[in-house]
Amino acid sequence: MKTTFTFLLLFAASLCWAQLPKPDEIPTSKGPLKIQPLNHATLALTWNGKTIYADPYQAPKTFVGIAKPDLIVITDIHGDHFDPTSLDALDLTNTVIVAPQAVADKMSDALKAKTTVLANGATTEKLGISITAIPMYNLPETADSRHTKGRGNGYVLKLGGKSVFLSGDTSGIPEIKALKNIDVAFVCMNLPYTMDINEAAATVLAFKPKVVYPYHYRGQNGFSDTEAFKKLVNEKDGKIEVRVRDWYTVK
Repeated sequence: MKTTFTFLLLFAASLCWAQLPKPDEIPTSKGPLKIQPLNHATLALTWNGKTIYADPYQAPKTFVGIAKPDLIVITDIHGDHFDPTSLDALDLTNTVIVAPQAVADKMSDALKAKTTVLANGATTEKLGISITAIPMYNLPETADSRHTKGRGNGYVLKLGGKSVFLSGDTSGIPEIKALKNIDVAFVCMNLPYTMDINEAAATVLAFKPKVVYPYHYRGQNGFSDTEAFKKLVNEKDGKIEVRVRDWYTVK
């Protein structure tokens, strides 16, 4: 009976894993960086024997078939970015977390003990990865906006000679447009919370990453048109590789 139950669990896990897109790879000086789209703002990066989660959400089902995290970066306090239930469901035995102060303030003592707080503009190094916090906020700036300046973080991760940018929830702010030498970017686009595809495309065209993934593209009225975003970018700059992937395979 126990053997049958174990088989059924493994079979169910394999079905969930089969739903996921195949991970992409980016070459680095220390082997490939594997990029696995997962769920809305959630992704996993695997590099140099380490697994990195961004904004883990709806665990454990989101992470079936994914190695446990060595590093977690969290962008903001909203539930699709900071999900305490998901963090409690993960094996965080040897995990380090990087988050803004607003997120740390909402953590349990156990999670706080694992967390390095990073303010906008600050840099830390974890597991051989440089992590710089980039501002993320809505324009125009208002006290009651969904994302106020200084509360949340986007991130630039530098690993194996490559720079990876995670936008978090943001408008096309000057701090993002001023970024340089970004190899891979993950850029949000979902009204009314962040940008529409036109603003997102204009932002990408300003800082010119080599590869860009539209992510976090489910809004109040369904999914943003990521193919139209790709067209907007490549009509102006065909050198930017726009990778449209499915971030909503986890049910």
